[in-house]
Amino acid sequence: MNLLFLPSQELLKLLRSFFISMSRSKGFRRFSERSTVGRKLSSRFVAGMTVEDALKAAAAVNKEGIAATLDSLGESVFDEAHAEHSASIYHQLLDEIKARHLNANVSVKLSQMGMEFDPALAERIVAEMVKHADETDNFVRIDMEGSEYTEATIAMTERLTARYPGRVGTVLQAYLFRTVNDARRLANQGIRIRLCKGAYKEPAEIAFPAKSDVDRNYTDLMLYLAGSGVFCGMATHDEAIIHRMCQAVEEGRVEKSAFEFQMLYGVRRDLQRKLAAKGYGVRVYIPFGNEWYPYFMRRLAERPANVLFLARNFFKN
Repeated sequence: MNLLFLPSQELLKLLRSFFISMSRSKGFRRFSERSTVGRKLSSRFVAGMTVEDALKAAAAVNKEGIAATLDSLGESVFDEAHAEHSASIYHQLLDEIKARHLNANVSVKLSQMGMEFDPALAERIVAEMVKHADETDNFVRIDMEGSEYTEATIAMTERLTARYPGRVGTVLQAYLFRTVNDARRLANQGIRIRLCKGAYKEPAEIAFPAKSDVDRNYTDLMLYLAGSGVFCGMATHDEAIIHRMCQAVEEGRVEKSAFEFQMLYGVRRDLQRKLAAKGYGVRVYIPFGNEWYPYFMRRLAERPANVLFLARNFFKN
């Protein structure tokens, strides 16, 4: 097959499928996480391997007027001991964020808390985490994974919000058809949303296959959420979409205080600083830990053009 002669949309689909497949490759993962090149890549886009590395990264971005979300990388644990260990890292983060007076919160994946083998266990563990956030005046973002978890994630967020209002939110993915209804559902309950495009391979029956449709849906959802009265995060590096939001602010349709831009650690630091300097809220998602490989591959799958984008930014500040 000659990739040069494939239609652009077909090439993007092929690359997306490739990177998602690679994210599940145990052999290449082992090689990458141990290799010199892998460690070098991770040092650019992952804050480090330890809690201390993540806290130092959060302090550094705070000095630039930028908030942080800390994420201990890892997913799909299959026993209670590993789930509890994963949770202990988040409890440590919440205590250290408070002790160090950082402008930071945490983001957690349900599969890392045992969702795949015991949903009740996962909810108990995350409830304890949200309770801790309530006690430390903080916030827990329940991250979104593949579509098989969408309803369960939203429902758990709703139940925990009833117990700890304002202390928990979740993520919605603009490439899913259902997201327009989910956005209204959560906004009507005052639940904070991080809006992203989506980074998992989903069938055409439930998700927009074309990037242009995803971008259009993202923009519509972004403007709706910004005007909903619920503070939300717009997770994107797409300058056209960011420009559209800034334009809405300039037109008086949206207040700067109604939302924040959210971006990835190590990606477009120049844009992060520029937006912060203009008075926009900016939050950087800071991942850390040894299990960086699946995260990195999904970022490439989310937008295959990131292969060149990340290469260009590898040596930029």
